[in-house]
Amino acid sequence: MRLLLLALTPLLLCAAAAPNRQSDVIATSAGALRITPLYHGSVMLEFGGKVIHVDPWSQADYEGIPPADLIVITHTHADHMDAAIINKLKKPGTVVAGPPAVTDTLNGAVGETEAISNGETRTFLGIPIEAVPMYNIMFGSSPGHLYHHKGIGNGYVMTFGQTRVYFSGDTECTPEMKALRNIDVAFLAMNPPRTMTPADAAACAKAFLPKIVYPYHYRGQKTQDFADALKGAPVEVRQRKLEGEGQ
Repeated sequence: MRLLLLALTPLLLCAAAAPNRQSDVIATSAGALRITPLYHGSVMLEFGGKVIHVDPWSQADYEGIPPADLIVITHTHADHMDAAIINKLKKPGTVVAGPPAVTDTLNGAVGETEAISNGETRTFLGIPIEAVPMYNIMFGSSPGHLYHHKGIGNGYVMTFGQTRVYFSGDTECTPEMKALRNIDVAFLAMNPPRTMTPADAAACAKAFLPKIVYPYHYRGQKTQDFADALKGAPVEVRQRKLEGEGQ
């Protein structure tokens, strides 16, 4: 009966891992995937005995958090690329991957790194990872100076068995995001002006229809606005307290 429930219900349960730290366990065709949003843009994944950290940042609470087998970085901004916490999470054999701008910056500071460019798919520790362009279309510090230009950073689609998990990184609603298909879980940033507004993020989610979506990197925004904008859409919104001021 338990196996039947796993097969029929890929999204199993929520369990408190620590104060303000909640893990969701998802059944994939290749075993359980545990997802733990930590803080801002920092997320931990556990799968097949491996620990993956996405954009670890020292402002998160890493007490009791296991070291990384794989660390994936979206871009060079300090709240995403933090050499100090990368070095704390590393152990012998840890792979650190990111776009060329990240690897060029981190090489030497955290040991060897692996580059993955926009549109490229590479496999790390048996996990296929597709680099999706993340960039601004309109938002910038001044005309002609976008906060994130195309090519500087990656969002990622990670595949676990047949389960596809997308991390947007700092981006607006790009054509590449709208074109995504068969996304089981998505993390969408909504922290304007550097990323989407909650309304824009909801409109983008309606374009590619992830089964589950987590608003993250939402400082100063109300994630309930995002959830309200998706009412009636076939998308489950999971809100987590990832910022100091709450949701």
